[in-house]
Amino acid sequence: MSTTELAPPKTKSQTLRSFKVDDFPVPTGREEEWRFTPLKRLRGLASTTEDPTAKVSYSHELPQGVTVSTVDSVSPVLTPFDRISALAFEKAAGVTLIDIDGVVAEPAIVTVSGGGQGFAAARTFVKVGLFAEAVLVLEQTGTATLADNVEVEVKDGAKLTFVTVADWDRDAVQAQHIKFKVGKDARVIHVHVSLGGDLVRQYTSVEYAGRGGDVEAWGLYFADAGQHLEHRLLVDHSVPDCRSYVGYRGALQGDDAHTVWVGDVLIRAEATGTDTYEINRNLILSDGARADSVPNLEIETGEVAGAGHASATGRFDDEHLFYLMSRGIPEDEARQLVVRGFFAELLGKIPVESLRDRLGKAIEARLGA
Repeated sequence: MSTTELAPPKTKSQTLRSFKVDDFPVPTGREEEWRFTPLKRLRGLASTTEDPTAKVSYSHELPQGVTVSTVDSVSPVLTPFDRISALAFEKAAGVTLIDIDGVVAEPAIVTVSGGGQGFAAARTFVKVGLFAEAVLVLEQTGTATLADNVEVEVKDGAKLTFVTVADWDRDAVQAQHIKFKVGKDARVIHVHVSLGGDLVRQYTSVEYAGRGGDVEAWGLYFADAGQHLEHRLLVDHSVPDCRSYVGYRGALQGDDAHTVWVGDVLIRAEATGTDTYEINRNLILSDGARADSVPNLEIETGEVAGAGHASATGRFDDEHLFYLMSRGIPEDEARQLVVRGFFAELLGKIPVESLRDRLGKAIEARLGA
């Protein structure tokens, strides 16, 4: 396996790909891919080459057809294109392998618990077999300073609904890369929820391995005072006749609440028949909060079924609030109703009722804090 490769040009931030941490310069914050990230709050994740001093632990509820094991290595589907992802690859002690085979009737739930003080590195590999179907929830809790990679290989004809939840304690720091490799006629629905942590930076990338691949990437995030929640995506259409839809929504409240969404979609010259759309919406609930939203669409062929993007950021609509209050609904309850409506579509994408209800209550509790 080559340690370094130069990918075909996409954007400057994705040119270098390597499994070696030392191949990436320490970011300064002036680089395009790091300009929104408060590097000092990463607790050295972007500069260290030391071995981790902490570990995360896994617990799980597994139906028949799903197994979890620890292996020394797997054939990767992710070649890191930033320093922290390379750190996770190089420093993680083994790989947590989640193997899905056949049609799985019940959701599989895997919980990752933070390792406390010190830096931790982790790798998780999800392998979905030919024509398999499953719902998988990966929830991260506790406190940690974590660099982690999650690699998801979805074989031909398979269907995966993958729910990832970053519900960390308030002092946690995480930089995560999730990579999907989607086979012929395979379908993936990814729902990501970010609520906890001091700083959470998630990069999601998608690669197609055959015609007919279909990916929906949904995201829900709520930043409170002082939180930094950053989501970056790269959907790489390099195969004909594939589809992608990206829809992220975020709410912000409190001083120095900051969210970042950067969505990159690349349609290569050979990816004729591509159908893609991405949209990001942000709802600012108070003064002192800031949302950055940057959609990017790079098209190298004119033979596409559809391609578009959109972004909108706005303040809480006082007219909606007035309408509800004029009908006798108290102000706090009215605010909850508006925000609940804003997130309702995304919460509805989560097929596990107990998790959906718990997250909805957590969002409402923030509004009442």
